[in-house]
Amino acid sequence: MLKIEINRIFGLALAISVLPALTARAGDIVGQASVIDGDTIEIHGQRIRLWGIDAPESTQLCRNDDSNLYQCGRAAATALAGLFWAIKRPVTCSPVDRDQYGRTVATCSLGTPGPDIGHWLVANGHALDWPKYSKGKYEDAQRSAEKASRGIWAGSFVEPWQYRACAKAGGRPAACSDDANDRR
Repeated sequence: MLKIEINRIFGLALAISVLPALTARAGDIVGQASVIDGDTIEIHGQRIRLWGIDAPESTQLCRNDDSNLYQCGRAAATALAGLFWAIKRPVTCSPVDRDQYGRTVATCSLGTPGPDIGHWLVANGHALDWPKYSKGKYEDAQRSAEKASRGIWAGSFVEPWQYRACAKAGGRPAACSDDANDRR
């Protein structure tokens, strides 16, 4: 599975390398990004939450296709870091809002123009479309990932927003990650 993921990343890198460069818009945040977790990055010391998606939390567990538990939050962050490693372009983020933690919420792409990072994460099964915010922008990418059993769709999981609600109510990570509440 890792070999397939690496091949996808390198294929995307090749496709991006032939795109023409455009200038970022005023107000955009541009620079080399570091990964905080599966849906949060940092550029020039500024934390940026990717708009419209929700990735598993770093302590969250999912089940793979053999029903074994694995750290899906860590896997999402690792996939994002792998994307940044494979495609050495500055990340361009266009702010949309601020969240309750004071982070900038933005749509981000690899280069200008470049692929939407949120779309890539959802399409590869490392994050979910969060319709509460996205209004379904990534719905098709999610449907494709689910149909192809990519990422978390290869097994079972609890939606990250449900996991956080359980943890906030005092649940342990393993109990909150249990797929007993899974809708599938």
